[in-house]
Order: sequence, then structure tokens, then C-alpha cells
Amino acid sequence: MNIKKQPHIIEGKRFVDDRGILLSVNNLSLETYKRFYVIENHRQNLIRAWHGHLLEEKVLIAIQGTFLVGAVALTSASNPSKEVSVERFVMDASNSQALLIPAGYANGFMSLSISAKILVLSSTTLEESQGDDYRFPYDYWDIWQIENR
Repeated sequence: MNIKKQPHIIEGKRFVDDRGILLSVNNLSLETYKRFYVIENHRQNLIRAWHGHLLEEKVLIAIQGTFLVGAVALTSASNPSKEVSVERFVMDASNSQALLIPAGYANGFMSLSISAKILVLSSTTLEESQGDDYRFPYDYWDIWQIENR
């Protein structure tokens, strides 16, 4: 598969004053996206993975708590290589950033905190997405071990 874009963080800004906090990701253009949804896991350390699309692009934004997110290029829709390097990102709602998951990638995430919520923007309609849906077991690429530092 010919992948052009790579998963990457789009940095935002955080403003704090005596009234509160304002988080923004103004460098993210919303023209590409047709819908959004919010996912909240019922417990900490719950894994939702792997979900891929050949045509759909996604943006993930942590809106509460912290997540470990993985993104991996799909070498095949039916039998992707397990040898491909998986990119890992830690996303926290206190940071103002968005993670772009390009078309041609599978993604998954694990909530690292209680009541974590993640906002997902999608470049396709629900009907288009359902026709471009490839799922793999959560441990197909097993990146879910937390590294002690």
C-alpha cells in the first residue's frame, strides 16, 4: 500500500488566567471532517483495538483523562504484517493537541485513567465508514504494556 501521510500530533495551545483554562488546536482544519463521536471506556486500562480504514482519516483528541494510542500502517486489509512498526502516543486532556490518524492505518487505544473520554473526528459518513472497516484482535499488535521508567 502506498501511504502518504504519517500519524502525527497537531499541537495546540493552552491559556490560563484567573477565569480558567482555554485549550485550542487552531492549526487543525475541520474542512475534511464530516462527523464526530465521543468514546468513554467503563474502566481504566480497557483496550479498544484494532480498527482500520483504507479511505477514512481520523483525528483523536483526549477530552478527559489520559490514553495510550497506537497507529500502524495497514500493509493489507485482510492480513496485515505484524512486523510493521507501531507508533505509540500518550494523549492527555490537559495538553492541547490532536492526533491525526491517516487513511491506510489501523488505530487503537487504552484508557490510562478512570473516566477517560476521547473525541474522534472522521472524514467519512457513517455509511462510508462501514464499507471501509477492518478490525483485528486487540493483541494483533501488542503494544499495551506500560514501560516503567
